[in-house]
Amino acid sequence: MSDDDRERGVGLGDVRDALERREYPVSQAELLEDHGDEVIETGEKTTTLAELLEPLNEDEYESFEAVETAIMNMVGDEAIGRKNYSDRTPPASGEERQDEGAPGQDGQREQESF
Repeated sequence: MSDDDRERGVGLGDVRDALERREYPVSQAELLEDHGDEVIETGEKTTTLAELLEPLNEDEYESFEAVETAIMNMVGDEAIGRKNYSDRTPPASGEERQDEGAPGQDGQREQESF
């Protein structure tokens, strides 16, 4: 799967095309009957569409975007990669950054990532 097929660490693969082509609104039961066994890549792991969406107990999805949003909301932290990682340039003069897991950071409040 290419990086172009991944969004926010989640690889929908072939299921993306199938979900985009189907008619909406669609009930969750029908959606999972037709596509529940489709594999979704989340970081180093894989899961099925059914495993992600069944806990939501939605009546129906109005659009592909609604399904995609539900998928993105249900994937675990493994899909986002390293927490608090930033590929920004080094700190600017006077800017202080907290590195997650750096020595001596026990007891500090959790840093919010953006």
